[in-house]
Amino acid sequence: MKQNMTEFISRIVTSPRRLVMPIMTTPGIELTGSKPSEVFQNGTLQFRCIEALDAEVGADALVTFMDLSVEAEAFGCPIEVSEHENPAVTGSIISDEHDIRKLAIPKIGSKRTAATLECARLCAQKFTDRPVFGGMIGPFSLAGRLADMTEMMILAASEPENAALLLDKVTGFLTEFAQAIKETGVNGLVIAEPAAGLLSPEMCQEFAADYLKKIISRVQDENFMVILHNCGKTDKQIPALLSTGAAALHLGNATKLTDVLPLIPGSVPLMGNIDPVGVLKNETLENIYAITLELLKATAQYRNFVLSSGCDIPPGVPMVNIKAFFRAAEDFNRNR
Repeated sequence: MKQNMTEFISRIVTSPRRLVMPIMTTPGIELTGSKPSEVFQNGTLQFRCIEALDAEVGADALVTFMDLSVEAEAFGCPIEVSEHENPAVTGSIISDEHDIRKLAIPKIGSKRTAATLECARLCAQKFTDRPVFGGMIGPFSLAGRLADMTEMMILAASEPENAALLLDKVTGFLTEFAQAIKETGVNGLVIAEPAAGLLSPEMCQEFAADYLKKIISRVQDENFMVILHNCGKTDKQIPALLSTGAAALHLGNATKLTDVLPLIPGSVPLMGNIDPVGVLKNETLENIYAITLELLKATAQYRNFVLSSGCDIPPGVPMVNIKAFFRAAEDFNRNR
């Protein structure tokens, strides 16, 4: 159902209550008794995982599966699907300028992009009481999967024209993919651009932010907001990330949020950043609760802060751990 996302942002930045919106889907696999290798291939199964997870811990907004191998596979990269981890790209398909020039743009709906769209459509139909966000990879990170990340870094530094050619191609595809996700009826999109965290501020602007801006300007409006995720150490990249025009930023646990929040306009929500592995997977219940509460207290003066995980919560995180995270938020909000 269409919701006014300008009003949603206003709710974030004016309410004394801290909204809670972790990026979590894969813990729902265990709740449904499904096999990960099947879930990552099937949009209906993905939806059932999100539905089961929501029945356990209701978030203020939901995010569909954040599988950053989908787009690379659509271009032809080999992937490995595990029963214990998210699918992973296992090889690149570009080695030189000739490969870039002959690179064919996949059709939207090909391979597992169809599952992504089906999950988004089902979530949009089911969850009409709060925003639902689709998910996809960003252009620089996708280019790094197609060409190998080390080679993409070298390409950007020594052959910027060829880097731009590749980025133009993947940005065209991702713009159409973002539009297709929007047409499913979801209320927004989380674009994950983790590889941009490897770049200098200047290169982040040239090879990531400027391309992200093209995608965001095409799809973002009052009923559809884009959240830009970067899980690198982004302290010096904030101006570049803001320049994309994304309605909100989502940062990983490599960044200290109290250092970054003063750099962000109060009208722009900042989401993050409890460590999904080091804390949510590996810490005790008491420490998960304490660390989450500590972050909420440290950011209490910033109305634009939204509590989230630093990145996608991986498979194998016990539900009791996730509930400890939510309980800390509930207790904090109760005492506001």
